[in-house]
Amino acid sequence: MNSSGLHHIHRRKRFFDLHLEEYPSKKFWIRFLDKFLLIVAAISPFMTLPQIIQIFTNKSAGDLSLFSWSMYTFFNIPWMIYGFVHKDKPIIIAYILWFVMNATVTIGILLYS
Repeated sequence: MNSSGLHHIHRRKRFFDLHLEEYPSKKFWIRFLDKFLLIVAAISPFMTLPQIIQIFTNKSAGDLSLFSWSMYTFFNIPWMIYGFVHKDKPIIIAYILWFVMNATVTIGILLYS
């Protein structure tokens, strides 16, 4: 087992003869997509920062749905568990960040609505 947390990629390397895409792919666009999605996974949760800043600066969250944001937070938990079980670092990182951002908005709604 690979201790780096990317054992799925290494399994892909070993089992490419089972009609799985070889990793790293020989196709430029697939290699590009693999790297690009790692960046997207790390950056996209931070797109919630303007919402968080607005809530805590204005001390108002009246137009936001507590149900929606709490469910966004709750549904991050199974993804985090999945990432830990499969030792998939991109999923772990992305969903921990999403959990923190969504929980922060949820707390803001509870405080200011």
